Amino acid sequence: MKKTQIGELFGSVFGKEPDICEFAPGRVNLIGEHTDYNGGYVFPCATGLGITCAAAKRSDNIFRFYSKQFESCGITELTGDDLVLSGKWSDYPVSVIKTFANMGYSCQYGADFLFDGDLPDGSGLSSSAAMEVVTGKVLCELNGFSLTGQMLAVIGQFAENRFIGVNCGIMDQFASAMAKENNAVLLDTDTLSFEYVPVPFDKASIVIVNSGVRHSLASSAYNERRQQCQCALSDLKKVTDIKNLCSLSAEDFDSICVSISDEVCRRRAKHAVYENARTKLAASALQKGDIETFGSLMTQSHISLRDDYEVSCGELDYLVSTALGFNGVYGARMTGGGFGGCTVNLVKKEKAEAFENYIKEGYKSSYGISPAVFSL
Repeated sequence: MKKTQIGELFGSVFGKEPDICEFAPGRVNLIGEHTDYNGGYVFPCATGLGITCAAAKRSDNIFRFYSKQFESCGITELTGDDLVLSGKWSDYPVSVIKTFANMGYSCQYGADFLFDGDLPDGSGLSSSAAMEVVTGKVLCELNGFSLTGQMLAVIGQFAENRFIGVNCGIMDQFASAMAKENNAVLLDTDTLSFEYVPVPFDKASIVIVNSGVRHSLASSAYNERRQQCQCALSDLKKVTDIKNLCSLSAEDFDSICVSISDEVCRRRAKHAVYENARTKLAASALQKGDIETFGSLMTQSHISLRDDYEVSCGELDYLVSTALGFNGVYGARMTGGGFGGCTVNLVKKEKAEAFENYIKEGYKSSYGISPAVFSL
């Protein structure tokens, strides 16, 4: 939504003009799934979709929240002394305000917030992270806080871990806060060191396909997967001195994985270690312009997520296998936490439009719905 449009909407809802307007993009992770909370590398890039927030400072201690995507919820109103979570969408910006206060950045005044965006909720494109980051940007503007993008990412992750109850890593918030146009970011989640890698959009298109299966990480097996990785790490620490699973190379893991007593935890750990290796190889391949290798590693990633990490679903598997049957697809995989959401496909530039029609027709034929598809 353009600033003039969201300004008009803000006026119709709150009866005044906004003081500021900020935007934060969603992200699509090209490769490096479920490695971020295991101390590994991730490789996301921002999408053109995102969340815009218009806001105005108040003279009292009241916070009001409204979202065009959740109009039926109306306006949520809270006081700064009683920022309680209600199980609604507004928990995300409320959690960011609470985290700001916990970290010594208490808001001096209340504010009115209006959110609007085009990121499908529950699609795995990080609508929650975008909302957390844009809330942080607005709070900085309204209160004169000077925080880096990295710090806003840390705050967003803390808010989701501590208050929302999803033990996510930092990838989503970091990708939203530190996005750079036409680039993916290779992030070491252990040290937060990163580098930008140009994406060759002149040769290939990144095509995102929304399965329409809504996932909810807070109520899914996401937290269980993290616990299983911790179980595997505890067993491995008995035989080797490591900080996290992704400290290991694939070869080192293979030599000591028998020390992981539980077979399921062993497969979870295998995915994390091998996915970390794939991510580093994929970023290197893209830097060299080797799109074929990059695509192959994407596909290997999906197989591991499907078989070892078990976070895929029938719809995602169908979309990936169907995509790989199209002449012109370099690679395909599910993206995001799993249990629904989207696939990401690397397609020859000149065949992107034909691919979109192909995947829509196939999915509608099999599942009765035409999936939302968009290209970067």
